[in-house]
Amino acid sequence: MPPSTPHLGVLAFGDSITNGGGELQWGVALQSWALWTARGLGLPYTGYAVDGADVAHVLGTQIPAFLARAADPDGPYDLGCLYIGVNDVRGPGWEAETFAARQVAAVAFLRERCVRVVCLTPPRALGRPPVDPRRLAALEEAIRRGAAAHDALVVSLADFGARNHVMVDHVHPTALGQVAIARRVLRALAADGVEVRVDPARLIAPAARTRRRALRGDWTYVYRELKQRLREARPAGAR
Repeated sequence: MPPSTPHLGVLAFGDSITNGGGELQWGVALQSWALWTARGLGLPYTGYAVDGADVAHVLGTQIPAFLARAADPDGPYDLGCLYIGVNDVRGPGWEAETFAARQVAAVAFLRERCVRVVCLTPPRALGRPPVDPRRLAALEEAIRRGAAAHDALVVSLADFGARNHVMVDHVHPTALGQVAIARRVLRALAADGVEVRVDPARLIAPAARTRRRALRGDWTYVYRELKQRLREARPAGAR
């Protein structure tokens, strides 16, 4: 068991949601929820997440990259973060048991090097078109099973999906959505006895939300949502 007071900080694996990056929202940069979590804890951040990754990528590419590059590959880190499965469950080759076996291996790797590990479960309303609820239920069960096997914390995003928190693809968080996820993670850590030094919401200074700007933001979202729905309704092969 690693000592209780390391300071290597937060180590994160995952896909584009954990990698972060994208357009500003009300003057707030789109940064990873795991990075906002590290800032809330006052700790350094080490991220290996890659856009488009699935759990096989975590095991086969991200973990080997960490072992090859990290100055302290054995840790101990204060917190390990893992949010993976969104690309798995949306793919044609989804197999719940295969995912579960790989998920538990990734959690085990983090648990060996981190005082605490946190795993995230996906929103129930995921993707456009939406992912089959049965697949999502199997994904959540696998994540929870893998976490329980190695005493990791689980943070649920089941009800995550507010319009200003999720992009029109209903997959990727907005800049403010990333902050909202971090706040959920920090609440779970605080309940587990971790000292949270600052609420990430206090570290951002969004542009003034005037009525005009709010309406412009609302209409922009509606416009993008309609474009997405029309694209989905278009017959295959149509332009």
